Amino acid sequence: MGILGTLRDDIATARSHDPAARSRIEIVLAYSGLHAIWSYRLAHRLWHTPALRLPARLLSQFTRFLTGVEIHPGATIGRRFFIDHGMGVVIGETAVVGDDVMLYHGVTLGGKAPRGAPKGSKRHPTLGDGVTVGAGAKVLGDIEIGSWSAIGANAVVTRGAPPHSLLVGIPAVAKPLSPATADAARGVHDWHVDFHI
Repeated sequence: MGILGTLRDDIATARSHDPAARSRIEIVLAYSGLHAIWSYRLAHRLWHTPALRLPARLLSQFTRFLTGVEIHPGATIGRRFFIDHGMGVVIGETAVVGDDVMLYHGVTLGGKAPRGAPKGSKRHPTLGDGVTVGAGAKVLGDIEIGSWSAIGANAVVTRGAPPHSLLVGIPAVAKPLSPATADAARGVHDWHVDFHI
């Protein structure tokens, strides 16, 4: 997909996830989470050229200053990613975020490496496709959250979970996610989730 297709995809995703969105122009001009995602996409391209890693980091820090969202340019983020409200979101360098993921404000995808781990080792979480992470949740360490799972607000997640899980509490406990709960967690009704995968 080209740059224009990606931009259109991002705008359509924001519009489908936020019932308060009144127009595409409002989304383009006023959605800080979307601005952070677009800046990340540029910084991520720069990051892949070793000589441009410093400019990539500076761009990500400038974007943090403007939007309150910090996404390391080394993170890997899929298509149709949406950050609702944005402020306080942190996504670490080795985080992997699947397609159709939605984060609310205050979410941290943070690192936790064992003492003596080699430099550059994976230390941030992997979120499968369609994961929703509630406001203030912290997902820490090299763990995997299965596709189409939901993490409750303010949960502290330090262990992985299978697909279609609901993770709540401190520390978070994984439970099976029912179709009704999945629909409510995402806040949108146009998702087509196959619970028989």
